[in-house]
Amino acid sequence: MKTLVITGGSKGIGLATARLFAAEGYRVVNISRSPIALAGAVQLGIDIAEPDWAARHGEAVRAAVAGSETIALVHNAGLLTKDSVANVDAAALHRVLQVNVVACVQLDQLLLPLMGAGSAIVYVGSTLGEKAVAGSCAYVVSKHALIGLMRATCQDLAGRGIHTACVCPGFTDTEMLRAHVGQASEVLEALAGNVTFGRLIEPEEVARTIHFCALNAVINGAVIHANLGQFER
Repeated sequence: MKTLVITGGSKGIGLATARLFAAEGYRVVNISRSPIALAGAVQLGIDIAEPDWAARHGEAVRAAVAGSETIALVHNAGLLTKDSVANVDAAALHRVLQVNVVACVQLDQLLLPLMGAGSAIVYVGSTLGEKAVAGSCAYVVSKHALIGLMRATCQDLAGRGIHTACVCPGFTDTEMLRAHVGQASEVLEALAGNVTFGRLIEPEEVARTIHFCALNAVINGAVIHANLGQFER
């Protein structure tokens, strides 16, 4: 049996990814506070922002993937906040790092003993994993760290037949992006103007990129930019 384990699969890129994998015959396990609108999916209502979530829910996670021959683990959940290096407080920074980085390590450690050759770990990063914009300090820090985690994963799992990659989407039309800009249509239009295709990316486009990475070991250790091309200004 092939299993997709995804965090944050209830909406946006996560939901599009879950639907695509399900259509390809995967059992889907969603780790999220919100339920997933996908028939047959296993829902684990877990808040990965809580530092001890793995200790409390680890057995349930492992039980959900029982019988899997291969596992595609997609670290999709993310927390985007508005802050700067001048005002972000330690607690807020810790929370973003917990969701965007530490929880990934915790889930890796839970599932790696159950992942056979042919399995994959795909981290969902951001174009802000290799550059920065003002006003998103904690998020930028976390996404830079996530690329480092992917590269460490590649090296540490050498010889096991498990590959990894980090897919870095650009401006994608998701609930998270719209909430971050306050649903302001003029801001969304301005963001689309920074893309060489003149539009936002659809979640399904990123999902197809994640699916490709999960199935193709040749990209092991790679950062895959899925941003439709961004203007460098």
